Amino acid sequence: MNQNLAFADYAVFIIYFIVVTTYGFTIYHKRKKDEQDAKAYFLAEGNLTWWAIGASLIASNISAEQFIGMSGEGFFLGIAVAAYEWLAAVALIIVAVWFIPVYLKNKIYTMPQFLKTRYNESTALIMAVFWLFLYVFVNLTSILYLGAVAINGLAGGEYLHVIMVGLALFALLISLGGMKVVAYTDVIQVAVLIIGGLVTSYIALTTVGQYFGVGENAIAGFKVLMREAPEHFKMIIPKPTATSSQLDIDKYLTFPGLMSYLAGIWIINLNYWGCNQYITQRALGADLQTARTGILFAGMLKLLMPLIVMLPGIAAYVLYQNGHLTKLVGGKDGAYSAVLTFLPTGLKGLSVAALTAAIVASLAGKVNSISTIYTLDIHKKYIQKEAGEKQQVNIGRIAVFAAMLLAVLFTWNDILGIGGVGGFTYIQKYTGFISPGVFAMFFLGMFWKRTTGTAAIVGVILGFVLSVLFNEYAPMLFGNETLLYTAYPNGKGAFEIPFHICMGLSFFFTMLAMIAISFAGPKVNPKAFEIDSEMFKVKPQTTVLIVITLLVIVALYVKFW
Repeated sequence: MNQNLAFADYAVFIIYFIVVTTYGFTIYHKRKKDEQDAKAYFLAEGNLTWWAIGASLIASNISAEQFIGMSGEGFFLGIAVAAYEWLAAVALIIVAVWFIPVYLKNKIYTMPQFLKTRYNESTALIMAVFWLFLYVFVNLTSILYLGAVAINGLAGGEYLHVIMVGLALFALLISLGGMKVVAYTDVIQVAVLIIGGLVTSYIALTTVGQYFGVGENAIAGFKVLMREAPEHFKMIIPKPTATSSQLDIDKYLTFPGLMSYLAGIWIINLNYWGCNQYITQRALGADLQTARTGILFAGMLKLLMPLIVMLPGIAAYVLYQNGHLTKLVGGKDGAYSAVLTFLPTGLKGLSVAALTAAIVASLAGKVNSISTIYTLDIHKKYIQKEAGEKQQVNIGRIAVFAAMLLAVLFTWNDILGIGGVGGFTYIQKYTGFISPGVFAMFFLGMFWKRTTGTAAIVGVILGFVLSVLFNEYAPMLFGNETLLYTAYPNGKGAFEIPFHICMGLSFFFTMLAMIAISFAGPKVNPKAFEIDSEMFKVKPQTTVLIVITLLVIVALYVKFW
């Protein structure tokens, strides 16, 4: 196995780069007039088709932390980790049917604008600043670091900083053209991502088949995986008992079986897909039917993602356990890179292009959201109130460049310590603490007219405090076994509550507090949104997409329960 890239691999990658940049320049040249229209630049208002919205959602979502991190979790947990992807499809149905109509009806373009319109300006400003810090110092840095490390390993291990700068510049080329360029180049990125990912999975399965003597056949290879690692094809991880090993406990702490479905995984998905500027921005400039169709198209694409980002990890596990992989660099997170070493020359370049597409699309989408929030919710309102359309576009571009520069500087020598905990864990750790409070604030703000601005501020703060309490201190303060939770030994001399359960408890008590505070206010808050049943009616073709998605998910759970 030759891990380094050959000339043919570089040629494939260069072709991919030329195609994406050429297409992006063509889109930019055709829509250059958007420089005179800030909303067109930031949101591509009225210009995105349903397939561009759906592809852009997936391209922005799938990045290095999915390719590397989810393959690693596939190596460790197995198919249970696919719940993040398959339940995301259900979350996207909920967002398409119930969330997006509220945003579009009230002409919401950014998440801070939602908070100002529904609650007050203080809440909006606090969250705008917070989201900027989160996007720059958590998301951008982790995506850039993990992506550079993964590609550097395949390129020989001597070009980390060159690759890091190259990824940043590639993303800048796309993002400086505005939302329309980002979204339409994402269509190519998703195509490369899916094709390259499927090729990697196919080679992984045929390699398994070859090593286990059933021939170079992907289906036969998949059957070998199910035979050799049956525990990796169970969606529900059993609750530990007194005789459980530490490995089984660690798996439950990562994904606590049925309790995940009653607690945190819904909060993670609904908050990410429905209350996140980085994601919702793709649909906020479209009409309702186009937005809905695009979001549902993204949901159908999510059904494919475990095949691309999780299955190689299971293949690596079986090969490793049977001595066909001698080592994994970086533990479980090295599973995907290990599988890539089996690819022949040329196809390895395609897989690197797929990984690069995922990284660059996520970086471009993230900095576009950063520039949108900064320009429309901070600079225009508090710094340069008289800024015209073209000035706003220029400010947005400066914000794009500044955000990417900060990400490179803080990632250069891993100042934030991302490598110590892993990119996937790093993102989950710092975003998971605020998800319960943010989602409670958005959910009640949309659908309960009594919710007050005071309740919203209390909810965000309380949600964070409770998340820290349950994750870090509850076992020490209240014991390891209570009516609310069970804490398990983490193998490091302490006890932990599974993260999903912590999120569920934080969300539940935050909701109770917000409801109690809101009862002290008027029965109908003057800033409440007008909602009527007509907003949530769907057309027959939309219903068909929803039913197909749900049937596929049911079939998958019946098969792998």
